[in-house]
Amino acid sequence: MAKVRQDAWSHEDDLLLAETVLRHIREGSTQLKAFDEVGDKLNRTSAACGFRWNAEVRQSYEQAVQIAKKQRKDRKRALVNQERSTNTNMNLHLPEEETDDIDITNKDSHLLWNWESSQTKAVQEVENNPMDLGQVIRYLQTLKKEQQQLKYSQSNMERLIQEKEQLQNQLEMKEKRVKELERELMTMNEDYQAFMQIVERARKMVVFDEEQPRPVPKFRMDKNGNLEQVAK
Repeated sequence: MAKVRQDAWSHEDDLLLAETVLRHIREGSTQLKAFDEVGDKLNRTSAACGFRWNAEVRQSYEQAVQIAKKQRKDRKRALVNQERSTNTNMNLHLPEEETDDIDITNKDSHLLWNWESSQTKAVQEVENNPMDLGQVIRYLQTLKKEQQQLKYSQSNMERLIQEKEQLQNQLEMKEKRVKELERELMTMNEDYQAFMQIVERARKMVVFDEEQPRPVPKFRMDKNGNLEQVAK
């Protein structure tokens, strides 16, 4: 049957939760296993125990957590030193003809130990910095915010591209209009030059006519005594 409890946490429940988590930390176990153990004892879900620990209990046991982590490191360091001492003693008591084979085995064992040590260190780093529910929520909120910013940036980029295309089209239309105006100006200039040439020729013709002397009309008297102009 599923574990469902709606009652509040008592001081004894918090104390059991803290002692169990600290014990698992000291022994090199994970906090998830501690939450499972407490959940079985208190008939609560593991998630509820984890939430209670991260939200309420842990802040009162920060110093105890650091001490438990140090004890775990010291314990693992002691086990490693003991293993090294055991391997060294075994090498000292082996016959001479088996020494070469053991040297090779020790090298392989050393490489394996280095790999296991690096893996253990990686696991410890994850365990030493567990993501509680609040961190997960903040991470999701940050991720959502980044996605919104990315979406806004993409939308802004599309808008800028559209504005650029519009401005490019307007610029092309302006350049086309400028070329048309330049052609019209050249045409008007040519017409103006032709008009000025016509005006200049007309002016010269007028001046030339004014410079020519006008002939004096001649008259003669007819039979009746009237004057008549004599044709040239």
